[in-house]
Amino acid sequence: MPQTIARPAHSELLIKKSRFIGCVQPMHDRASAQVVVDALRQAHPGAAHVCWALLAGGQSAAVDDGEPSGTAGRPMLEVLRHHDLEGVLATVVRYFGGVKLGAGGLVRAYTDSVAQALLQAEKITLQRMVTLQCSLPYALEGWLRRELEQAGAQLQNIRHHSRVDMQWSMPQPHSAALVQHLNDGGQGRIAWLPYWPD
Repeated sequence: MPQTIARPAHSELLIKKSRFIGCVQPMHDRASAQVVVDALRQAHPGAAHVCWALLAGGQSAAVDDGEPSGTAGRPMLEVLRHHDLEGVLATVVRYFGGVKLGAGGLVRAYTDSVAQALLQAEKITLQRMVTLQCSLPYALEGWLRRELEQAGAQLQNIRHHSRVDMQWSMPQPHSAALVQHLNDGGQGRIAWLPYWPD
């Protein structure tokens, strides 16, 4: 089962006078990752490279930032994949120490930076979330709110028309049981919506 990490974790390596500052942190999309990378560039104006890899489904990315192609971003991404992670950004800031490491040396340095940071990271199982939507009579609104709270679901949206439309998210593994429970308790008065109506 895929995992993510609870909070940022760091590493620092000194290899042939070059300083590699690694970080792994939870991240859901490329736009957020780019904000973090831009902030690192500003925080380390003297750094030669800020390489990064994001493992986040269709938003995944691997960036060498001027290092020889395939020596930084892609190897960093492979470390995240090897650990069966999802929704994680790995960054490595490199201060060049004047000694060239060669392609193999660079790959080792960048993978070690990420691996060392992951040793400090607290891994947590990734919960796949699902969004559910239904329509129900006003008389059942309070009951459904209480049921959602007990189930640990997050109410996202509610609309009042001739009936009440409610939308919430919850961990996917528990959704089928909740739907069955609500169908039983609602006695056929809950209508499930395939999409959020306009």
